[in-house]
Parts: sequence; C-alpha cells; structure tokens
Amino acid sequence: MLTVLRTTWPLLLGILLLMVGNGMQGTLLGIRGKIEGISTTHMSVVMSSYFGGFLLGSRIVPNMIQKVGHVRVFAALGSIISSVLILYAVAPHWILWAVMRLLIGFCFSGVYITAESWLNASARNETRGQALSAYMIVQMLGIIGAQLLMNTADPAGYLLFVIPSVLVSVSFLPILLSRQPAPQFSTIKPMSFAKLYRVSPLGCVGIFLMGGVFSALFGMASVWGSTKGLTVTEISAFVAAIYAGGLVLQYPIGWLSDHSDRRFIVMGLSALGFLTALFTFFAQPGIWGLLATAAIVGGVANPVYSLLLAYTNDFLEQSDMAAASAGLLFINGVGAITGPLITGWLMSVMGPDGFWAYLAALLIMLAIYTGWRRTRRPTPVQDQNFAVIAPSATPIAVEAALENAGSDDITAKPAP
Repeated sequence: MLTVLRTTWPLLLGILLLMVGNGMQGTLLGIRGKIEGISTTHMSVVMSSYFGGFLLGSRIVPNMIQKVGHVRVFAALGSIISSVLILYAVAPHWILWAVMRLLIGFCFSGVYITAESWLNASARNETRGQALSAYMIVQMLGIIGAQLLMNTADPAGYLLFVIPSVLVSVSFLPILLSRQPAPQFSTIKPMSFAKLYRVSPLGCVGIFLMGGVFSALFGMASVWGSTKGLTVTEISAFVAAIYAGGLVLQYPIGWLSDHSDRRFIVMGLSALGFLTALFTFFAQPGIWGLLATAAIVGGVANPVYSLLLAYTNDFLEQSDMAAASAGLLFINGVGAITGPLITGWLMSVMGPDGFWAYLAALLIMLAIYTGWRRTRRPTPVQDQNFAVIAPSATPIAVEAALENAGSDDITAKPAP
C-alpha cells in the first residue's frame, strides 16, 4: 500500500479535495434552500438535476476526451465547477440552482472519468487492487471531511460556497502537474438492456432501486434535516454517519459475500435497512439515534450496490463484464434521477419523514424481490470476487475493479 500511495498520491490528493468540494455543496444547498424559503418539492428538482447531469456526462464526456484529450477536458470542466459553486450564492433561485446542479453533475462525471482513467493507468497490474481500494476510501473520507467544514461558517453567508470552490480549483493542481502521462482512452459499448435483463433480472431491478436509495441519501438527507429543524452541526454529522457506515461495512460484507450466496446477503441487508428506516419513521429518535440509523442505512446502501454488480458478473464471461457494468451504471443513473423527485413529493405529502418512508419502501421491495428471485434460479458459482465500488464511480473505475476482482486466485464456492 505504501508503494501505491507513493506513486498515486497526487491523484488521490486531488480526488480527496474534489470530494470535499462535492460533499460540501450537496449538504450546503439542502440547508441554504431552507434559509432561502425554497420548498421541498423545488429542492427535490434541484437535487435530482445533479444525477441527470451526471448521467448525461457519462454518455458525452468520453467522446469529448477522445476529441480534445484528457488535460483540456479536465481543466475546462474544473473551471466550470469552481465557477458554479460561487454562483449558487449569487443566484439563490430553485430554477437557476437546478440548471447549475445539472451542469455541475455533468462536470463532476467528466472529472471522475478523467481522474479514474489516470489512476487506472498509473497503477501496475499487481497494485491496481490496492490503488482502487485507496481511491474508494479517499472518496468516502472526502465526503465525511466535507461535513466537518460545514461547521466553519454561517450557511446563510458566502464563505461556505467559497471554500468548496477553492478546494475544487486547488484539487486539479496535483493531478495536472503529475508526471504521470495522460492515458489512452477507449469508450465502453454497453450491453443491450434486454440482454442484460436476461442475464440478471435481480441485477437490473436491484441496481435501479439502489440508485433511488443512494440519490435520496446523497441528495435529500440535508433537505430532510433542515425541514426537521436540525442544526447545521447535527445535519453534517448525520450525513457524515451515512458515509462512515458505508466505509466501515464494505469490507466485512465483501468478505462474507465471497463465501456465501450473495442474494441472501442482499436480502438480509435490505431487510435490515427497511427495519431501520421504519423504526426511524415511527420512533422519532434523538440525534444519537439518528446517527446510528444513518450509519446503518449507509452501511447497507453501499455494500448492496457492490453486491449486485458482483452477482450480475457471476453469470458473465470476463470479456462481457465491462459492457454489462456500463449498462448497469446507466440503469443506476436513471434510478438516481427519480430518487429525489419521489422523496420530495412524499415529504410534501407526508411531512419530512416521507424521506424515511421512501427509503423503507425501496429497501423492502428489494428484499422481497431478491427473496423471490432465489426461488427462480439456483445459486451461481461465484467466480467473480466482491469488489468495493462506490455508487458514484464511473465505468472506468468499475471495469478496473471488476478486472482486479476477477484476477484473484480465491474463488468462492456456491452456498449449499
């Protein structure tokens, strides 16, 4: 790992600063929207726009890179991100915010694609797994660190918009000044959705549902906290707990998934997430209870996403995994767009805790559907080991992670 850090630290440092900037703007808008009097329904459109832009960027940016190169695309998108982060405070109107969120989602998608290409190219075959693991950890730590910075100034002012803008601008320096040359880039043609569904109905349905869960957690958690009347410190701690839970539980659940039926684990984790969300909806716990529930739901969402990718790839040849993963990421993106919109509607109808009702509904649907699929198909031979993959990862990181997992010597046996 020390060797990996020594060779990839500029890239990892840049990603850390990027994630701090991205994590701050997501939480800050939810809090500032309440201060500006923007309704929950309108804020759901604002938050959903990010995922629409991210999905659009995943389709368009690869062609941009092929035409003008990594460096120019990276610098151009970074400049736009830095500018938009400042403009949020200048134009606090939900329509303008939605347009800016769409733009910033597009740009972050392109920045991640570029950075992950560089990281993948900079690592040798024998260290690629460690590099990707470090990358995923840095992503989580960046978002958690962003929540700490939320407490450094008044969200009604300008400083909290300036800080992520500066961090994003600075994040490009270690990457652009790195001696690592820009990598060769090739697009991945996704598998048809009909074929992908035939390969793994659970993978397609589950990834769609988890896209909704992830986008609600990432986009609407701070909106929910503001509507509930939590303080800035409590909201930032709540969001941090979501990602801390995901960071801590990814690896033990990953080990377990390589030694038992992945569907059973998906079903169990989804049921746990459902019960946790349902408990929070009815019990209305205090802040410490909310932090515990946030950690559990976050600890469920991230590993289940990775489990579904690994389960789908259990039915594929190595040569088909990249195409299938690109298709699944598109399905995840469509689910992510709907998440904040439905959550916002439920919150306007049911009150703030429509947030928990939405999470509970999606998680119980996944648990029930997974249980039903277990009766329709025998457990596959799990040739594809678990790979830790963040829901925000682009096809570049997913493909590299799956290749590394598939190259492991240990092959799990099917559950009896």
